[in-house]
Amino acid sequence: MQQVLTVSNDVAAELAGVVDGVLDALRDHTGCTVSMRGNRVTFDGDDARVIAAAAVLAELVSLVEGGHEINSGTVDAVVGALDSSEDIRAALDDVVWRHRGTKIGPKTVSQKRYVDAIRKNTVTFGIGPAGTGKTYLAMALAVRALSEREVGRIILTRPAVEAGEKLGFLPGDLLAKVDPYLRPLYDALFDMLDADKLTAYMEKGLIEVAPLAFMRGRTFNDSFIVLDEAQNTSPEQMQMFLTRLGFGSKIVVTGDVTQIDLPRGQSSGLIEVQKILADIEGIGFVPFGHQDVVRHKLVGRIVEAYRIHTELRHALNGDGNGSGH
Repeated sequence: MQQVLTVSNDVAAELAGVVDGVLDALRDHTGCTVSMRGNRVTFDGDDARVIAAAAVLAELVSLVEGGHEINSGTVDAVVGALDSSEDIRAALDDVVWRHRGTKIGPKTVSQKRYVDAIRKNTVTFGIGPAGTGKTYLAMALAVRALSEREVGRIILTRPAVEAGEKLGFLPGDLLAKVDPYLRPLYDALFDMLDADKLTAYMEKGLIEVAPLAFMRGRTFNDSFIVLDEAQNTSPEQMQMFLTRLGFGSKIVVTGDVTQIDLPRGQSSGLIEVQKILADIEGIGFVPFGHQDVVRHKLVGRIVEAYRIHTELRHALNGDGNGSGH
């Protein structure tokens, strides 16, 4: 089957001029031949594939005409939205935070569900592979909440599992030693706030970045708290962290249960908490998959290949705990 669609000159320029390769992404996702000459796009292939490709193109045209910039990742988002019968525009129109002309917001249907879940729930868990925007979006929502005075401070934390005894070989006090491990959180903050404002916030204690061990014995009121790399918490640490919740606060927990760095045989608090808290009102769980990876398209393929490999290895070993060991 062959189908030819005519698009406006503006849309044709957008389809042809993107470095990431919108047409290449269309070919990869639909499995049919896609070519463009002038403002005419031609699809060749099986009937079902051509119909699917035309539907994706129609959504892309609608997005361009609505003022959205598109790239290969937009194709991924459109395909996901069509598969789940959801409107991708609702996701792409949602702006969580703006900084220096850059808009931070969901780029996939799952990311939109995640952002909505954080807004709705007191505690939200985002669970899935690296590159799906779990931590970044949570931090953007935290910065927005602080800027709009919905909360009085932001707490960002990670379990320093990977450091272990290596900390003893690093110079400085404990905070200096764990700083490299917390550095990704600082990097994300610099993407969202000017350096002088971030420094002022941190000096005033309005933004705190610290290892999870520093959370014990504290209660956080009027705070937006983000726990990153939560797959590396023990069940006891997870319980300790969640019970730090005070009045007027919101918690977001992110992690990837396929990348656990705990000692062999140690249970992950992130795996266990899904069984314990799944049915409690005010707590939301949002899963992410390789299709939600918003980095280079190869990252999504790498994530999926490793997921399949890990599942096969656990099946052969009779190990059903889902850890990354």
